[in-house]
Parts: sequence; structure tokens; C-alpha cells
Amino acid sequence: MFTGIVEATGVVRAVRPGDGSLRVSVEARCALEGVRVGDSIAVSGTCLTVTRIAGSLFEADLTGETVARTTLGRCEVGDVVNVERAVAVGDRLGGHVVQGHVDGVGRITGRERRGDDWWIEIEAPAPVARYIVEKGSVAVDGVSLTVAGTAGGRFTVCLIPHTCAVTTLGSARAGALVNLEADVLAKYVERLLAAYAPEAPPRRSNP
Repeated sequence: MFTGIVEATGVVRAVRPGDGSLRVSVEARCALEGVRVGDSIAVSGTCLTVTRIAGSLFEADLTGETVARTTLGRCEVGDVVNVERAVAVGDRLGGHVVQGHVDGVGRITGRERRGDDWWIEIEAPAPVARYIVEKGSVAVDGVSLTVAGTAGGRFTVCLIPHTCAVTTLGSARAGALVNLEADVLAKYVERLLAAYAPEAPPRRSNP
């Protein structure tokens, strides 16, 4: 489990294609303290398993599902990514509950500076947009953000200068693709309501 509070940005140093999968090497000097092989680590909001550590580099394998469902399937050497270690029991939960299970890929459609802050508009695929509500939480490339507003299949978030400085969202431009994870609570509530919703009475045919 993660919180969406990015600890550092890393740089993709190697991408090795497999049979429908990828192995990536990421350099993240400030986010590997205490990390061991087998631990979970979030890379741009995607939960991966650390398979090898060498100094400030770690390796992780991406399954075919991860390649197909996240932006990491398009990553290239030199790309900058957000990195967060799994939350430890007793740590402060500064963002919201983030699983690192990407629901879909969105696209930044607008970016506007208002004073010191940046307002970002993102288009979300329909299966994800249904769970995004004003003042709710959403993870964008692993960054926990509050939804400022929604309109159709789009939503806006506000980035403070600190978020712009320490995450990849500070340099993201219109047209960029981002990983989206909706609040898991919304998905569980929907599932429970559907399971216990009363069945509609059968329609009576005219005599």
C-alpha cells in the first residue's frame, strides 16, 4: 500500500523487452533506503516488485498486463518517473490509500497557471471517470491529489509549487499520458450496492 506522497523522482536507465513483458532499471538515489529484493515500490503510480538492487539502481519486471494498462509500457531510457516506497505500519498517511493498481491511462488536456499554482485538466477513460468526484481523491502518476472539479469525462486538479518541484507533474505538458488510480473506496461501495440492490419486479404483459 502507498500514500501518493512521492518520495523522489527516478530516471529509467535501462529497458529490456521480454516476451510481452519488460524489465526496467530505475536510478532512485533517495528512495531506496531500507528497500530489499521482493519489496513493493511504486513507479509513477504502478506497484512493482523489486527484483534486484545495485547501488542506487533497482530492477523490476512488468507483466503483459502492466505493459498494456499503464504508461510504463511506453517508457524509454532517460524518462523521469515518480518513486514511492510502500508505507510502513505506523507511518503517517499523508495522502490517501493508494494501491498502485492503475485503473487506466488519462491524458492531460490543459495546463494553466493561477498565481503560484498550476491547474491541470485531465481526460479520464469512462471506466475511471465514473469514480472521480469533486473534492475526492485521485492518484495521478502516483501523486495523491484532490479533485477540484469535474466536467464530463474530464477533471481538474491544482498543483502547489512543492508538488511541481518534487514530482514529474511539474513538467508535464498538454497531451502527456498519465497513470490514473481512482479511490478504491468508491469501487468497493459500488460493488456492495450492486450486490444488495433489490431486483426489479418482473414486467407484466398486457392481457
